[in-house]
Amino acid sequence: MFLHLGADMVVPLRDVISITDLKSAQSGINSEFLKKMRDEKRIFDISENDPKSFIITTNKVYLSAISSLTLKKRAGHFQIYENI
Repeated sequence: MFLHLGADMVVPLRDVISITDLKSAQSGINSEFLKKMRDEKRIFDISENDPKSFIITTNKVYLSAISSLTLKKRAGHFQIYENI
C-alpha cells in the first residue's frame, strides 16, 4: 500500500516511520532533528512553501501541505500485515 503525501508524491506505507504536525517542531528535539536532516540534505519540501506536517520515512523526510491528521487518517485506512 502507498500513502499520498500531496503534490503527486506517494511513498510505500511500510516505509513511513512518523507523521508529525510541523507546529510541534518549533522547538525541542523535533527542531534539532529537522535541522540535522536539512544539513544532510534529506528533507524534501513538497508543500509548495506551505508546510503543515512532516513525514519521516526510512530514507527521507518530507514536508507536506496536508495536515498530519489527514495523513494519519489516510494511513489508517490501510491495515498493515507483517510476517512474524
